[in-house]
Amino acid sequence: MAAAAGEDSIERKLYTLLQEARPSESALRAAAEAADAVAELIRKVPAQQATPAAARGFVRDLGLASEKLEFTFRPPELVQVAGSLTAGTVARPDVAADLLIRLPKECFHEKDFLNHRYHAKRCLYLCVIEKNLRSSKKIHKISWSTFQDESRKPVLHVYPATEIAELPGFYVRIIPTATSLFTVSKLNLSTRNNVRAYTKDGINVPTPKYNSSILEDMFLEENAEFICSTFADWKALQEASILLKVWACQRTSIYAHDGLNGYLISAILTFLAIDSGGSIINRSMTTRQIFRVFMSFLANSKGWARGLVIQPMKKRTVTKEDIANFLKIFDVAICDVSGHVNLAFRMTKSAFSELQDEASCTLHCLDKCRDGGFEEVFMTKVDVCAKFDSCLRINLKGNSKVTSLGFCVDDESWRILEKDVQSLLQQGLTDRTKMIRVLWRSTPSEWNIMDGFSEFGSSPLLVGVMISSLEKSFRLVDIGPNPENRDEAAKFRKFWGEKAELRRFKDGNIAESTVWESEPWEKHTIIKRIADYVLMKHLSLENEDLTHVVDQLDFCLLVNGKDPISSSGALLEAFDSLAKQLRLLDDIPLKISTVQPLDSAFRHTSVFPPEPHPLAYGKNSQRLPNLAKTCIPSLEVMIQLEGSGNWPLDPVAMEKTKSAFLLKIGESLEDRGIYVSPSEDEVNVLASGYSFLIKIFHERGLLLEKRAGDGSTQIAPSEDKVLFMRSQHSSMVNGLHGRYQMYGPVVRLAKRWISAHMFSSFISEEAVELVVAYLFLKPFPFQVPTSRVVGFLRFLRLLSSFDWTFSPMVVDINNDFNLKDEKEINENFMLSRKSYEQNPHDIERAMFLATSYDKASEAWTKHSPSKPVLKRMATYAKSSAELLTNLILNGQSGQYTWECLFRTPMSNYDAVVLLHQEKLCHPHHVLFPAETPNGKLVIWGKPSKDFHPYMPLSKGAVKSLHDARDKLLVNFDPTTYFLRDLKCTFPNTFKLWYGSVGGDAVGLTWENPKKRGREDADETMLEPTSILKEVGDVGKGLVRGVYLLKAPKLR
Repeated sequence: MAAAAGEDSIERKLYTLLQEARPSESALRAAAEAADAVAELIRKVPAQQATPAAARGFVRDLGLASEKLEFTFRPPELVQVAGSLTAGTVARPDVAADLLIRLPKECFHEKDFLNHRYHAKRCLYLCVIEKNLRSSKKIHKISWSTFQDESRKPVLHVYPATEIAELPGFYVRIIPTATSLFTVSKLNLSTRNNVRAYTKDGINVPTPKYNSSILEDMFLEENAEFICSTFADWKALQEASILLKVWACQRTSIYAHDGLNGYLISAILTFLAIDSGGSIINRSMTTRQIFRVFMSFLANSKGWARGLVIQPMKKRTVTKEDIANFLKIFDVAICDVSGHVNLAFRMTKSAFSELQDEASCTLHCLDKCRDGGFEEVFMTKVDVCAKFDSCLRINLKGNSKVTSLGFCVDDESWRILEKDVQSLLQQGLTDRTKMIRVLWRSTPSEWNIMDGFSEFGSSPLLVGVMISSLEKSFRLVDIGPNPENRDEAAKFRKFWGEKAELRRFKDGNIAESTVWESEPWEKHTIIKRIADYVLMKHLSLENEDLTHVVDQLDFCLLVNGKDPISSSGALLEAFDSLAKQLRLLDDIPLKISTVQPLDSAFRHTSVFPPEPHPLAYGKNSQRLPNLAKTCIPSLEVMIQLEGSGNWPLDPVAMEKTKSAFLLKIGESLEDRGIYVSPSEDEVNVLASGYSFLIKIFHERGLLLEKRAGDGSTQIAPSEDKVLFMRSQHSSMVNGLHGRYQMYGPVVRLAKRWISAHMFSSFISEEAVELVVAYLFLKPFPFQVPTSRVVGFLRFLRLLSSFDWTFSPMVVDINNDFNLKDEKEINENFMLSRKSYEQNPHDIERAMFLATSYDKASEAWTKHSPSKPVLKRMATYAKSSAELLTNLILNGQSGQYTWECLFRTPMSNYDAVVLLHQEKLCHPHHVLFPAETPNGKLVIWGKPSKDFHPYMPLSKGAVKSLHDARDKLLVNFDPTTYFLRDLKCTFPNTFKLWYGSVGGDAVGLTWENPKKRGREDADETMLEPTSILKEVGDVGKGLVRGVYLLKAPKLR
């Protein structure tokens, strides 16, 4: 029953998608009529002289003189609509009608296939058509573009004056064809040189790319007709083609000049539908089945190694030798209907490899993801920024390597540079990467044919790098050949230059090598250093020509130029030492059986894990520095005692017994030379440079809560319930970080962003950790992120796009869930949404996070964030994701910098409280001092003299170690206490927005009066300035200024 419902859901979604992607019949008729109108105008162009002056720059950049190019224009022999409009496979967003115009033989000489003369005349022919169409009132605009991004094959984009409402931006693409213009044997791919300037060691060599460029035009009509006849009256095939175009369009790096396009999708489908492709696709298949067959063929077929032939078996003229020849010359072979053209002659090995990788991933989504992977396959944008672990932009404008090549010989200079960059990076990065993708979209968005190719390649070349594994990526030494292998050693030294060095290794082996010394927290930059070095050395580039997006976000995780995560090893050693001592305590009534750390610093997800403090080293302290922090954070540690039946049943008595145990544990540790700061509420142990807050967990606390079962228990879970949740969470997240080393850095960036935009009061750090965990556990349609920048980008996109209203986020870290668990989670989710509908002002959880230890989402998001806060958070995330995407693709410009990702506008609050930075607990964590808001200053305050974040420890400043320790504030943060006091003083007046990491401002937004009860009436009557003055009084000594931006709306 459930399976049938799931199938219905998928079919409905696919039907809706097809309806949205495919224009209506009336729109398609209007498009066909518009194309016919343009065709009629072209047929009426009168005979006239075509001169090189019409495209002077284009002719010049092809390296041609003006003589031999002039000809008398004749109307085309044939003008016909072709492509997706005739095949029934038009798909949004790029809705265009292809108009094929057959070039007349009288305009060409039999040897015009030589030295780009055909390409020049082809362009001049289009210039005459453009000139005449411009004078027609039926035409709104004409622009120049290229065919498959090949600069020497321009096409015209003609925009009709009559717009089609359903197809905004519709245009007619005019594509010349060269049917029967030249003798095919003169364009033999493996033997003919048709560009005399193309030589190797002074000898002319074959020009397969150039020859294919002309052959493609010669058989364009025949191929278009055959594909169209295959698709005719075959609805499922047409719909599959549209779905495939939607799929490919979402994957920007495969839908490119050297990868897939609509024409090749149709060609491959045609191959699979005819006998030469084994008729794998037949008319009994559904649209979904055809889509899957296509993906399976792309990903797994051995036919690619043999080459594809789109020729019916009855008319087969292509021999095995012909196919072998294609495969010898090109990376991928798709032989056309004629047997003379390789339709995939532009496709590169790296593009095909990526295409297969994407197809494999799509098959996995179809099988493993919810709703047949509909969301992952069709609705998720798989762009370069979010897909590749690092992106490199290379500015090659005016580079000597480009200018020395000449624009076009056999291949274009831009394609040659793509191959050179690919080769250099593969040689330099070796097995550190599993995929390198080089893309240079050379055609300018606005092209004037008179300018020739001067503006081509002005945009940066883009490289996407996918890391094979962090172990290989972080490797410090690359071992080269043995010096006895002289030829290989010489090649190695020539490639690496000054970086090559001869080293003796521990096993006694001597070899050439390169060494990339790096601090532990900077190992993720090794890839960047290698790539930059190799490209600068071999392509004569300057440092400013390269922008490698790897470490641009590191600034927000550093303290004094160093990442405090580097002291995590010392923290874990300190914890192990304390745990050992706790377990060895034998003078307490019950022995300690379990010691578990709970703080995020232990699971590598703390933005700034604490560094060792000089006053936290027990009785035998280290030598003291001149200055130390006044505050030391305490890291929570949970302990369990061995079993006993004497524990009290009363909750209050149980807590008192726990306090007694903690005090006794503190005494025992003090007797062993450890410094302890005890109180009835908590016991803080200062050991090995850190402060640990000890908490006791007892399972009976969970049972007591279950027995109580009243409303108050649900609202405020017992201390034991909270400890249990936190211990389960810590264990799972720690295990996840063990599987994915990049998880920790991504969480740290996510928490830094949450804090920077002042959402810390509404979402717990555990909730942030679970949202990031979801990215790693369910990465599809991507691979698991192995870089912090791409992980952070995906976090922002997930936060902004996840359907929080109608879907629970199920985070199954240990793969524990079965169908029963999933059913229970869905029931809990529906219950939460039902209560929300009944009472929309209630503070029901808007963010439902289900885990194995919390299937009802009660632990971290039961009361917060609310729906309006989550909506605001999603809006901020969307804006940040768009900015980050733009920064990766285009770099910084003007006010839009990397720092902007962590700057938040103060104008979005009703009032703003600015704090004295020098009175914060950790002033060095402030990323950017909060800007003074554009509002009315209500009150300003002087900084307190009673607190300073640093205390001097020199001999004159403190009398003794004991005196210094007395001044140490354990687990104290003035901002936290200020916020707590504000919540107590104004429980329903306003919402508090702040950043828990480096926040020096607090935002206030007035609560909706409808939500307030009658008991708050007096509070409501107060003037906003009076309230804000009181806010300043509450934070006297810490508050720098309080600003009113918007007064509350009183109803």
